[in-house]
Amino acid sequence: MKTALTIAGSDSSGGAGIQADIKTMTANGVYAMSAITALTAQNTTGVFAVQVTETQNLEKQIEAVATDIFPDAVKIGMIPTETQAESVKNSIIKFKFQNIVLDPVMISTSGTKLISDNAILKIQQELFPLSTLITPNIPEAEFILSKKIDSETEMEKSAKEIAIQFGCSVLLKGGHKTGSADDFLFCKNGFSEWFRGERVKNPNTHGTGCTLSSAIASNLAKGFSLEESIFRAKEYVTKTIKAMLDLGKGSGPLMHNFIFANQEFTN
Repeated sequence: MKTALTIAGSDSSGGAGIQADIKTMTANGVYAMSAITALTAQNTTGVFAVQVTETQNLEKQIEAVATDIFPDAVKIGMIPTETQAESVKNSIIKFKFQNIVLDPVMISTSGTKLISDNAILKIQQELFPLSTLITPNIPEAEFILSKKIDSETEMEKSAKEIAIQFGCSVLLKGGHKTGSADDFLFCKNGFSEWFRGERVKNPNTHGTGCTLSSAIASNLAKGFSLEESIFRAKEYVTKTIKAMLDLGKGSGPLMHNFIFANQEFTN
């Protein structure tokens, strides 16, 4: 069985972060492992507390995985501090990790800032260039580039600009643009492609970014090309939204386990 490691924060409500990553990786047929960067107290309505993991502890988590069950792919999510970002970079180089998908988590859906400004800069400078793919949404890309992105043309230009600036392939997600679920890929080799998606009328989309990046990493782990991995991941995410799970008082989680819903052992 292929394996994948998620390096990210924990979501106590199970909709995003480590919990969403593990559910997604399992549903996509790979063995999931984790290194937790922070414990958050959160639910569908917001984030109420964040406790950052000591950098040495994070290093030991990654080392414990890498030296025993080596990951075929790595998903990186919330990295709250500059020292953690430096540590993750060193681990990537030390263990020669491949198939790295980085979701540049900066602000929660509810508007809570999750990482420091120094961490943001460190992630951009040190981790972006080591990544196979980064998956910013439009607000994150606007933050990175300090400009507005309000059209498909601007999405194309912005993805290319980020890719050239940081030397990585970029999937710029259009989900925050009203009426669109279309994402634009610009690869560091110059290849580009639109991935058109179905816009599902469902307000429960907590953890969508975590889920997409983990699904891409899972498919890379299984040996699919980057383009095929993105296509398969988008199909999976669409189905998790269309399953219409409705939990919580805010923007609820996706149904990561929809594939198992009608199986006998769930009854």
